[in-house]
Amino acid sequence: MTRAADPAGDPRSEVLFIGGRAGSGKTSVASALHELLSGRQVKHAVIEGDYLDMAYPPPWEHGLAETNLRALWANYRALGHRRLIYTNVMSVLETEKLAAAMGDSPRVIGVLLDVPDDVMRQRLQQRESKESLARHLERNLPRRAALDRDAPAWVHRIATDGRSLDGLAAQLARLTGWVAD
Repeated sequence: MTRAADPAGDPRSEVLFIGGRAGSGKTSVASALHELLSGRQVKHAVIEGDYLDMAYPPPWEHGLAETNLRALWANYRALGHRRLIYTNVMSVLETEKLAAAMGDSPRVIGVLLDVPDDVMRQRLQQRESKESLARHLERNLPRRAALDRDAPAWVHRIATDGRSLDGLAAQLARLTGWVAD
């Protein structure tokens, strides 16, 4: 794997964007990958993108997620981190914008997690309130097709239904090259 050097002589950063609709397993898979990488002493950071602009009224039109990512990533970089796991529903559709916010032309890997509608519904029922569940289902039922259709061809599609978190984490670790087999 070739890595370009930044002006300070450090290797450029790498980012794994994990996208997928609610209930696809983004946070769980990222946590499992974090545990795997930590166990192998691979320096990395995890940022849950959904929280970078969670406010009311929604500040999306202000680019707050990118502004917050820029600030957080600068702090991690100052500590010597070069690998980022970033989760967000739509992250695989916004890789250029998010990578630009990181400020150091990272090597980008994209993964779109997928799960059938019935499994998504079951997972959301376990974690959401009745009111929140209705909103999530309304937004997320049509998202599956839109994400698959609009995600670039280079984004890896991975089904999570019936797969262990450890197996999924190992697959992502190999995919990124962050852990040798």
